Amino acid sequence: MVIGAAAVLITAVFAVRGTNLAGQFTDALGVAHALQMHGAWYGAAFSIVLLDASIIGASAVTLSTSYAFGDVFGIKHSLHRKFREAKPFYASYSAMIAASAVIVLIPGAPLGLLTTAVQALAGILLPSASVFLLLLCNDREVLGPWMNPRWLNILASFIIGVLLVLSGTLVVTTLFTHINAAKVAIWLAVGLAAGAALAGAGFLVTRNRRPPSQPRPRTTMSAAERESWRMPPIALLKPAEWSVGRKVALLALRGYLVISVLLLIVKAVQLGHG
Repeated sequence: MVIGAAAVLITAVFAVRGTNLAGQFTDALGVAHALQMHGAWYGAAFSIVLLDASIIGASAVTLSTSYAFGDVFGIKHSLHRKFREAKPFYASYSAMIAASAVIVLIPGAPLGLLTTAVQALAGILLPSASVFLLLLCNDREVLGPWMNPRWLNILASFIIGVLLVLSGTLVVTTLFTHINAAKVAIWLAVGLAAGAALAGAGFLVTRNRRPPSQPRPRTTMSAAERESWRMPPIALLKPAEWSVGRKVALLALRGYLVISVLLLIVKAVQLGHG
């Protein structure tokens, strides 16, 4: 994805170099028109590549969503199964593709605004998904010997912090376009670092006040056993036990998501009517 994005960016720069269109990006169609000035086949090739990317993206997103529905509701879901064996899976997959096509084909639909809003929404949801992924990577029942080591948790926490800063900056600058993005990112980073420091200090204080507990016995596992280890069925997993601090942090994250999504919807509606 990063290589593909870099290739599209380089192509767009090549398209507008030496013209008065530099710095006046509109959309993919504008890039295609600019490429046609360098040769008719440039614009056609760019359009074909974007069409191919759109088809792959639509298929991947709808397919992963259909797999998620299957996991949540416990229905058969796999492309390896025949249609008769997994009718709800194939029906949801087809319905989402059809709904996406209908939205795109609506006359006068603000496709640029929809694309920007979806990307902004993805930027908002990414940090929260990363947080739950990190919690999952530290669940002993789920991953057993494949749990994250401490150094990887530190690295993942730093990455999630960066994502939170970028997500918050995206939300603030989307709602208030006159605000300097660099200053917003700096203030958010300082606030996040201060919050992390306070949370760490609170964790150390509460841990020192806890009564001493028996150390968890170490279990040795051979390399072969480690490679063959499998997660037990979901129905047999015990409910996760969350501390007060973790509950407060997750509630704060949920509140941030709800407020950010609502503000983003309001901004999208305002831009659509404007």
